[in-house]
Amino acid sequence: MKKLFLISVFVISFISASQIKAQEVDIVPYLKMIEQGKIEEVKSKLLDLKTDYPKSSNLIFLEGVLTENGQDAVVLYQTLVEKYPKSAYADAAIYRLYSYYFALGLYNTADKNLNMLKKDYPESPYIKMAAVNVVKNDVEETTQRPDQTSIDNDNVEKEFLYSVQAGAFTNSDNAIVLKKEIENAGMISFIQDKNVAGTVFKVVYIGKFETRREAEDFLPIANTRFRIAGRVVEINQ
Repeated sequence: MKKLFLISVFVISFISASQIKAQEVDIVPYLKMIEQGKIEEVKSKLLDLKTDYPKSSNLIFLEGVLTENGQDAVVLYQTLVEKYPKSAYADAAIYRLYSYYFALGLYNTADKNLNMLKKDYPESPYIKMAAVNVVKNDVEETTQRPDQTSIDNDNVEKEFLYSVQAGAFTNSDNAIVLKKEIENAGMISFIQDKNVAGTVFKVVYIGKFETRREAEDFLPIANTRFRIAGRVVEINQ
């Protein structure tokens, strides 16, 4: 009787685990489509995916990636982290929260998310990615809001003298695809024109760094993450 009871418990546990697994959907193919610039195609599939997998935590992350409004995306990432901390994309969601607040200059809030990432997901590859953006800032968040006009943006930009050149394209669409792939990973990216012997190239860059050493430390991460042969260059000359 006891043996039969143990077998029953095992079967029930196995069925429950299978049901939980069945509720998830593999979103890797859709993330790759987004990297390829097929954003609208993925958006068109999202509603059906949410209908077929109403309890999938992975789809919360996918929806966040597709959401153009930063504040709305933050709500989705925060929901994923709070409700599904064991999700395969929880660390990626925290990294995106960190990147969002860092980009706004809200360094205290960004640091809180980075510390959470290090504490709860110590093996996450996003920790190394975040390391290149870490800066010391003693100013309170209330003085860092983006709606302030007293900050001289030109002077702030001039502090960043180096970047990683990720690629150069004569086709602007290809440059935009790479730029979006970088931004989807939560990193800063920008495009500048470069005229070489009458041919205009669209040059894609990753990150902005104060020193060459910081850029060189980030270079192998960028090369591995985006499968490129990047190089450190000076900007804002």
